[in-house]
Formats: sequence, structure tokens, C-alpha cells
Amino acid sequence: MAEEDFEQLLDDLRTEKIDHFEITPENFQIFQPIFHAYAYRSQIEGKAQRGGKIIYQLKQR
Repeated sequence: MAEEDFEQLLDDLRTEKIDHFEITPENFQIFQPIFHAYAYRSQIEGKAQRGGKIIYQLKQR
């Protein structure tokens, strides 16, 4: 995936166009710096799954 795609996923999640997305171990190294630079990352949480996948969703309010 391209960096722009990850930023779009984060924006779509924050604006509730989607309710979650999944990052695979293969994409994690590319995604992580984009996530850490994302201005609204404190509103998003990731939950690790078996096999190294991480599911990101909005934090419950």
C-alpha cells in the first residue's frame, strides 16, 4: 500500500466513513511512521490479533 492510502484510511476512520481497518505484518513498517505523524492518532486505537495483524478503530467515548 502507498503512504497516501494509509493516510486516507486514517482520515476515513476519523470521519467515520469506515469503522475499522486492518494492518498486516507486511505493511506495519510502512504504516507505523505515518500513524505516529497523524495529528489525530490519540483518537484511534490499535488492537493486536493473532498472527501479527492489528485492527485500528476509533476509541470509544
